[in-house]
Amino acid sequence: MPVPKNILKQIKAIIPPLNGSLHKGQSGRVGVLGGAMDYTGAPFFASISALRIGADLSHVICSPTAANAIKSYSPDLIVHPILREDQTPEAVRPTLSSLLSRLHVLIVGPGLGREEYMQNFAKLAVNIAKEQGMYLVLDADALWMAGQDLSIIHGYRRAVLTPNVMEFKRLSENLKIDPSIPPEERAMHVSRALGGVTVLEKGAHDIICTNTGKASKEEAQLNKIAEGESAEERVVVDVPGGLKRCGGQGDILSGSVGTMLAWGKCFEDGSFGDGSVPPSRIPLLAAVGGSLVTRTASRRAFSKQGRGLVTQDMLPEIGGAFAEIFGEGEKGWGASTNDQKL
Repeated sequence: MPVPKNILKQIKAIIPPLNGSLHKGQSGRVGVLGGAMDYTGAPFFASISALRIGADLSHVICSPTAANAIKSYSPDLIVHPILREDQTPEAVRPTLSSLLSRLHVLIVGPGLGREEYMQNFAKLAVNIAKEQGMYLVLDADALWMAGQDLSIIHGYRRAVLTPNVMEFKRLSENLKIDPSIPPEERAMHVSRALGGVTVLEKGAHDIICTNTGKASKEEAQLNKIAEGESAEERVVVDVPGGLKRCGGQGDILSGSVGTMLAWGKCFEDGSFGDGSVPPSRIPLLAAVGGSLVTRTASRRAFSKQGRGLVTQDMLPEIGGAFAEIFGEGEKGWGASTNDQKL
């Protein structure tokens, strides 16, 4: 079934206008924390897809062992090799805190790995992001991290988790979700068990759920919402994707969701828009929007590459996928020079 029209309308409301009214940074400053010695592709795909969907700036916060490879993939990325194995989290805290204060969203997990020092830096980053009221995306080994200590993310409603089939199963077991619950309903129970964190369960259809319960005074302060506010919402995104599932597609999803969260933060801060969308809805809207774009980009790339599709083939399709879904009259896409001057 199609995504409800009111959801699409609200997503469009948090998309920055292409009318020359914004300056650099007001269409989103995105951070990706991940990238250890063996994993350089994942943080690249997450950060470059953030730019391809329309973020202004994309930063990669990584280990020095990954930095040179990531820099070589694209000069458009800003790479910070500050996650040193010989440094303690407290030694890195001032630098990391200063960096995150300049960003709108932090995506944690692509290429993170499970080495102790990287996991400790990821925990530190999540805690700083929460202190600063940032939006968060947790993916890949950040989901494993959260599963080991659920308090890291519990109750933080400005976060989106993006588990695949195995990650969702592991998270459900960690939360002791009743396995007899119908599969299509489990994401709602996971969201509630996590205190209202938005869950994007990836699969044949993507299921996005937010189930919060009433916010306590402390939860309201943490999440910048009204005391007693609650939400219970489930959206299924079933637009066709490509028939080849390649490693790295989830990183493109993380970058896409992250960018839409960054737009939501710019909207929340008054950089553009009319303030009609409450901040509490932004995680769900960003998750739906990112899912729509990623699945459409996958379909477009698969139609050209077929069985030989690799993740890199999806990158040039992101702009067209975005225009296909949201860009009726999108300036600059498929328009002639004369059209763009109008």
